[in-house]
Amino acid sequence: MTSDTNDSEPETSETACFEAGVKFGALYHQFAGTPVSPDSAASLARAMEESIENQPFCQSVTVEVLTEKLEEEIDHGYTELTGRFMEVEVVVEQDGVEVVAGMAMEDGYPLMEVESVRE
Repeated sequence: MTSDTNDSEPETSETACFEAGVKFGALYHQFAGTPVSPDSAASLARAMEESIENQPFCQSVTVEVLTEKLEEEIDHGYTELTGRFMEVEVVVEQDGVEVVAGMAMEDGYPLMEVESVRE
């Protein structure tokens, strides 16, 4: 990486947003494809929350597996976890900056977005 005279250090809010993205990337890609049923949804959600909350700067993770949508998709007792079956919120706090990020489906694709930045 080369230095340019126009380069500057990232702002704390930018690094906190980056951390939120790291948490979401880990959460989604670690657990997407996991076999899930309405009976196992709550324990899977807890495992996802507890796993990601171990990461630095993570204040909280809330995962809701949408069991009604799961029931619509199940053919053989379970289906694979994807973004369309989850509502997720991640809260990161870094050096006095709090970032709240969420996930929503858009055009059939799970998009993660920063919902708020508070200093």
